[in-house]
Amino acid sequence: MKRTIFSPEHDAFRETVREFLNREVAPRYDDWERLGYVEKDIYPKLAETGATTFGIPEEYGGAGDVGFKFNVVLAEELAGSGLQLNTYNITYNIILPYLMNLATDEQKARWLPKLAAGELVMAIAMTEPGTGSDLAGIRTSAVRDGDDYIVNGSKTFITGGSQADLTIVVTRTSPAPEENRRLGLSLLVVDTTDPGFAVGRRLDKIGLKSSDTCEISFTDVRVPSSDLLGEEGMAFAHLSQNLPRERLAIALGACATARAAIAHAAAYARDRQVFERPLSTFQNTKFVLAECLTELEAAQAMVDKAIELDEEHQLSAVDAAKCKLFATEMSGRVIDKCLQVHGGYGYILEYPIAKLYADARINRIFGGTSEVMKTIIAKDAGL
Repeated sequence: MKRTIFSPEHDAFRETVREFLNREVAPRYDDWERLGYVEKDIYPKLAETGATTFGIPEEYGGAGDVGFKFNVVLAEELAGSGLQLNTYNITYNIILPYLMNLATDEQKARWLPKLAAGELVMAIAMTEPGTGSDLAGIRTSAVRDGDDYIVNGSKTFITGGSQADLTIVVTRTSPAPEENRRLGLSLLVVDTTDPGFAVGRRLDKIGLKSSDTCEISFTDVRVPSSDLLGEEGMAFAHLSQNLPRERLAIALGACATARAAIAHAAAYARDRQVFERPLSTFQNTKFVLAECLTELEAAQAMVDKAIELDEEHQLSAVDAAKCKLFATEMSGRVIDKCLQVHGGYGYILEYPIAKLYADARINRIFGGTSEVMKTIIAKDAGL
């Protein structure tokens, strides 16, 4: 089905992005996978394409509110190429909206120009070793001491944790009342060069090898009260406001990855000879790929509608949950079928489908598991 959400400007940006990825990212990507992280010098170069300026006001060196579709283009080109810039995704698709909605003018003046220039990498630290989806159980503490907060605790599964210059940390600044465990949490922006901030082990994942995922800890880290983001005690509400965008970003990436998997499977099937015939001539191969294409089109239509709603500031938490659930579950099924088309070669990392398979598995977990998405949807239905 023809997609109608993009303008000629988006199409032109897609060509710019594609050329940039081929020139600057693809040649270095194997090295980044071996390192376990994307080197930060890529982001000032990416800034030359304009990709680091979207959503940042012109007074801070940005392009202004140009809408989310330009971000969508970059995310689709990355996913479709089998590449990852997850620190970009975290910094610009997830954290930037927090800054735009919650930061003071003084904070914006400090952080936004550097973001627009690609000179600032950020992370967000929510998950703790004993706290996954239940954010109300967070124990990392921030105790007021004069004009500062003293932060103690630990976090895990932090994307970009070892590369970030600043990290937004969800902390408990006051005990939670029994009637509402979600109160008493606050967002603090921690400078990762501060004494007491430490990066622990880098976690060895089955996929997303270039994505830095690690443990971090805080031992009497002194954070100025001027680096409180938003209102004290209201972190849960602040986080909830920005989750729809994060889940939409995961959903659109899932569609792009599924599309790439189908393309790899179709190309392989045309070239692979089985019983002296191309694999693509067998009815089963045709039917499997036809099913995959149809599932993808359904999910893409849903994601495109959500992108339009996001541009209109109308994307609800429930809509985003439905979108993430459907798109990521679809992607898992499609990529699995496409790997099966490859037979034994699908299990060999030399073939792109194997890496897609490993990379895509996390989509049903991070940003809220599929089970959490179902809970949100069921609650909205009065169940």
